[in-house]
Amino acid sequence: MTNDTRYLPAEWEPQQAVQLTWPHADTDWAPLLKVVEVCYIRMAREIAKREKLLVVTPHREQVRQLLAAQLPADSLARVTVAEMPTDDTWARDHGFITLVDHEGQATLLDFRFNGWGQKFASSQDNQICRRMAAMHLIDGRYEGHLDFVLEGGSIESDGQGTLLTTTQCLTAPNRNEPLSKAEIEQRLLTALHARRVLWLDHGFLAGDDTDSHIDTLARLCPDNTIAYVQCTDPDDEHYEALKAMELQLQSFRTADGKPYRLVALPMAAEEFDEEGQRLPATYANFLIVNGAVLMPTYGRAALDQQAARQLQTAFPDREIVPIDCRVLIEQHGSLHCCTIQFPCKPIE
Repeated sequence: MTNDTRYLPAEWEPQQAVQLTWPHADTDWAPLLKVVEVCYIRMAREIAKREKLLVVTPHREQVRQLLAAQLPADSLARVTVAEMPTDDTWARDHGFITLVDHEGQATLLDFRFNGWGQKFASSQDNQICRRMAAMHLIDGRYEGHLDFVLEGGSIESDGQGTLLTTTQCLTAPNRNEPLSKAEIEQRLLTALHARRVLWLDHGFLAGDDTDSHIDTLARLCPDNTIAYVQCTDPDDEHYEALKAMELQLQSFRTADGKPYRLVALPMAAEEFDEEGQRLPATYANFLIVNGAVLMPTYGRAALDQQAARQLQTAFPDREIVPIDCRVLIEQHGSLHCCTIQFPCKPIE
């Protein structure tokens, strides 16, 4: 028998902070830097309005001055800018995955980040958590899991012991071979103090570099709800895979054996890069913060508004805040990918 009460909170539980890893000229953002900074400033403004914001960057003074010019004083007081080297900006995948216990104590889990299966440079990003711990930037006890590759965008938690993930990502090449799916599941259950894993076997987005992160496809929401991307166009390349995903979601049951309430998000309109490759726009890549949901938009008013209406049904007590994320999909990510939350459990 153990007295360990740690668990992985749902994203909609109270948060102490959100991390952004800021874009800079030595990343792939260089040709889009001014445009992407506008998006990051908007994210920073909306986060800092509601909770603490931790910004990681190699250029502390430059970013601090930029934020000082753009954020109101009360929000700026909630911002910490920490200086350290970075390869890129995807905090969701190189940041801490945080457990809490029933006394309000946090455990900061540091998993190995290897650029989504060694697709991209990641040596600096893989050290961000250790550097943050050494600087005592976030309250919590550091716990290293650097022998296991796990990205925050690949898992969802309901805070009640259920994890949602995708088979395609967690069993993808260059991550955790030679571990079997069953062995990977056991690692998840043990490290994240969970009781069961729901494996989503279908669904993808063209242009996605992550091997189908769950946060691009389907998201756990309060009251046994799952918001998911629905494709209704039989001519769309995603139609068959997302239909199969929808059917599997319909087959899933809660821990007490009931069907989930499913909220369909529209398929984002087709967006292409200069070479004609489709970009992975998705409304599922929203961020839940204290009192609000920050929702990515893509410049298509009817679809953006439809997505907002659907998300409001999943989060009736939160403000839905639209943020233009067209620039983010140019580098094959979106709003949730840029952020990672640090939960805090109030002492009961």
